[in-house]
Amino acid sequence: MKKPLIELTEAGIYCRAGDFYIDPHKPVARALVTHGHADHARAGHSHVMASPQTLDIMAIRYGEDFCVTQQAGGRDSVQVGDVSVRFIPAGHVLGSCQIVIEGQGRRDIVSGDYSRVANAACAAFEPMPCDLFVTEATFALPVFRHPDPAGEIAQLLASVDAFPERAHIIGAYALGKAQRVIILLRQAGYDAPIYIHGALQKLCDYHKDQGIALGELRSASLERAQARALRGAIVLSPPSAFGTAWVQRFAEPVIAFASGWMQIRAHARRRGVELPLVISDHVDWPDLTRTIEEVDPQEVWITHGREEALMRWAELEGRKARPLHIAGYDEEPE
Repeated sequence: MKKPLIELTEAGIYCRAGDFYIDPHKPVARALVTHGHADHARAGHSHVMASPQTLDIMAIRYGEDFCVTQQAGGRDSVQVGDVSVRFIPAGHVLGSCQIVIEGQGRRDIVSGDYSRVANAACAAFEPMPCDLFVTEATFALPVFRHPDPAGEIAQLLASVDAFPERAHIIGAYALGKAQRVIILLRQAGYDAPIYIHGALQKLCDYHKDQGIALGELRSASLERAQARALRGAIVLSPPSAFGTAWVQRFAEPVIAFASGWMQIRAHARRRGVELPLVISDHVDWPDLTRTIEEVDPQEVWITHGREEALMRWAELEGRKARPLHIAGYDEEPE
């Protein structure tokens, strides 16, 4: 078996044969980007290749001049240096992709972040056999087994019915999670207006422009009297808004948080969350190990999270595995 097409450098994962980096955490000459979350998609590169949606999202977040040139990556292979590259769906957020690198008689895949649970906001993960699979490990412990998101939304709606005098403020990250919660609410039959914090507006508008139905959304940038009148309403905000004066405008709101981390009650208590909603856009332990079995690589590289349990699982399964310990990756937005 020939050696991998990629290697680990100070700037992140690098393909020497193509002279490009994947999700680098430092500015580089050529970056291939899996998706628009800030710990994967950074500004300052000279050239960026990503899915059309990811390029749009980076422009929304960083401005149109976030790089010198940009090129849309697609399902069809494109030659980059001495390797061919294509982008296939990862099922994480809108525009998220795995990056498939082929050359020298082998195929290496960098999956970025991914999920195997149906998500109407993005294309479903596409498993592809490979020689090397680079996987995230955000929830790589056997304890993480995410419940059906529809059941979590049912708990939210039951709370809304039980406390009609209180607004429910749901912490949800601006890219992916906010839109996912809105869609799940609509799928559950909730057709009332949903109020959104101003920090979510541009990305919600972009999802609508991409044909993703979110229903009626209203601004939650309200004066105190208006906010206190929103009894029984559902309001979405970035989690960072929990500690601001904006929340205090509402009359005794129920604070909820949509995240895979809400399975750990200590996380919920630390953030002052009254209603934890275990809704994740990442693979849990069963889906993580199932995915590795499906793509059946000769070697697994592990990044973005806890690697010890997955390393042990790989050992027991007779699979070669390596933790990357990439510097510059913060705790994954979830």
